[in-house]
Amino acid sequence: MLLPVVRLSQLLPLLLLLIGKACAGPSTSLLSNTVLDNSGVYFISYDGLVNVNSFQLSGVLTYNSFQYAAWYTSSRAVVLARRTASATSWGSWQTLTLNHTLVSTDSHNVVALGVSPVDGRIHVAMDCHSTQVYYTVSSAGAAGSSVTWSTTLFGSITNTIGTLSVGSQITYPQFVVTPTNALQFVYRTGVSGNGDYQLAEYDASAAKWTSVGSWASKSGTYTAPSGATSAARSLYIHGFTYRGTRLHVTGTWRENSGSVSCSNGGLTNHDTVYFYSDDNGRTWKNAAGSTIATSGSSPVTVNTSGIIIDSLNADHGLMNQESQDVDSAGRIHAIISYVPGRFTQCVTNYESDRTSYARAFHVYQASNGSFVKTEIPFAIESVGRSQIALDSADNAYVVLPYVKVVSATASAGYGDWTLVYDGASAGLKAFGEVTVDRVGLIGSGRETLGVLFQESSSGSTPSAVRVVEFDI
Repeated sequence: MLLPVVRLSQLLPLLLLLIGKACAGPSTSLLSNTVLDNSGVYFISYDGLVNVNSFQLSGVLTYNSFQYAAWYTSSRAVVLARRTASATSWGSWQTLTLNHTLVSTDSHNVVALGVSPVDGRIHVAMDCHSTQVYYTVSSAGAAGSSVTWSTTLFGSITNTIGTLSVGSQITYPQFVVTPTNALQFVYRTGVSGNGDYQLAEYDASAAKWTSVGSWASKSGTYTAPSGATSAARSLYIHGFTYRGTRLHVTGTWRENSGSVSCSNGGLTNHDTVYFYSDDNGRTWKNAAGSTIATSGSSPVTVNTSGIIIDSLNADHGLMNQESQDVDSAGRIHAIISYVPGRFTQCVTNYESDRTSYARAFHVYQASNGSFVKTEIPFAIESVGRSQIALDSADNAYVVLPYVKVVSATASAGYGDWTLVYDGASAGLKAFGEVTVDRVGLIGSGRETLGVLFQESSSGSTPSAVRVVEFDI
């Protein structure tokens, strides 16, 4: 069953004309542009950089009065940085180097950060793409405090998450904090197009991780409009986001069989799905409120009922792992991107076709429960993905590739998309994708949006890794 979708893309030019300048999106201004490292490791792999990837989620994050960031320097060593960050002032970045060097020239092998609020430990998971993960954790009380910033804060590097064995085929590590301040670890096991999403949880009282189990499975059968079938896949999520007591997930499926796509040069990604949990990821419901899955025993599959919120076949270069956020009313907002049918009904080279024709779309749940999809009227001009963040008034800010920032207001129903900052015109020289500090926007009192990016370079010549802050 497909949930109702309202399509506004054909009306967008007329809407923008009627809205005019009087209802333009919220503005922003650049507060700062700081260098984390003038010589970050640089190589292009899978169309991206290892220091900045959309699925990284927490390459830069705020906790209490500190902002943290992580990356690989030119020697391939892992560097962690922190600075004080308040509503009125910013400290200087302090750095430490972990006892680990990047093992593979693969942009999937990002560094992910997390903080367990109960004991104040900083958790680091890194350097994996269907391989063993590398993990370390700080001593208690290191996060959000002015303790001396040095490598000795962190323990040894292991291939387990604490004492929890997570296997040897791990990808996309992410840390999230529940409404009860428990830290969770989200990750995929298996390989592209044939993997399962897993969840683990940290008990700060015992400093111990335990498995919750698989919550999204590769099982089931997908039948394309052409009649071609696929018997395995993996879910690629746009986020794993708590707001209030509810956990929200959007994503797209990637099929294992190339036969479901019109061309071998395309992507086998299809459909945008949504489901949620009210018990920290144990059981799952679709948007209609029906229970659809249980972690560890009956996970979400491609055949799960009522989870598709935007139907799209595998012929349009639909991108996986873009971004999502949740507004103050607990409604999901996601960014998806693909090549619209007005350009072609068959993407034959996803890299060139997406760069030439792909558009980003804002998909969100309206107050009546239906899902609205609006085309953002600015070309992506990139293979890469975009980041959405909502401010305290639920206004939307989307950071397109190259730090092109567009915004729209909740009061105008997100129909007033406006370009508020153009990183290319400002000379930022950003490579493409970015990651953002959402906590810094609504959870810190600063009302600033931090954006981590790396400057474009050539070959393997190192380049600067930077954080810019926008006043929202």
